[in-house]
Amino acid sequence: MYRLAIVDDEKNIAEGIAQLFPWQDIGFVADYFDNPLIALNEIISGKYDVLLSDIEMPELSGIELCKKLQHLNVIIVFLSSHQNYDYFRSAIQYGVTDYILKPLKSADVYTCFGKIKNLLDSRNSLKDDHPNSYYEQIKVSVENYLSENYRTARLEDAAEKVHLSASYLSSILKEKCNSGFGDMLLKVRMEKACNMLMDVSFKSYDIAYYIGYDNPKSFSRAFKNYYGVTPTEYKNGKR
Repeated sequence: MYRLAIVDDEKNIAEGIAQLFPWQDIGFVADYFDNPLIALNEIISGKYDVLLSDIEMPELSGIELCKKLQHLNVIIVFLSSHQNYDYFRSAIQYGVTDYILKPLKSADVYTCFGKIKNLLDSRNSLKDDHPNSYYEQIKVSVENYLSENYRTARLEDAAEKVHLSASYLSSILKEKCNSGFGDMLLKVRMEKACNMLMDVSFKSYDIAYYIGYDNPKSFSRAFKNYYGVTPTEYKNGKR
């Protein structure tokens, strides 16, 4: 069973969702909180796999709650009484997986949490059977993303690809893969620049823009810091 924390400042709603829906039938044990600050402390302690939270709460909004949980690998789902897309857009950067509209419909809950259970099952199975492969798979996915999107790559977009929060992905890359996202992006850009510098038809300022630098001077400085020579020197055979 996976642990689910339900947070809503209206106690009757939080309690109703926790007790009236048959969570155990889909693999979850649900606890409810009407105080988001208490919920925050409990979630940080590592007790929960999933958070189902209201967005608009007086003491701590759902957005603020998500922001404080970025460093944890907790799956987050929002509850809302209306489709406020400004909230949802803000939540994307904090790794919110999905949202469900109030009043809750059983079909929506089953669909949403069925997907979440499959994700948790897959994640835990890979961790249990091949703990190193789980992190290697994440690294490979990020590398593939960078190879295709090096010009406009963003940590938040890469995190979305691997279904993690941006801060948690950053931690994994640094702790398990010995390389930060920025370092990985720089490596891909510099290698691409080297290949392009060997083609006489490309000028340095063309390459700068092509690989994601708005300022050719910034590209030249980054290239020299990385390789010890300027792009022009590299092009002329000084390596």
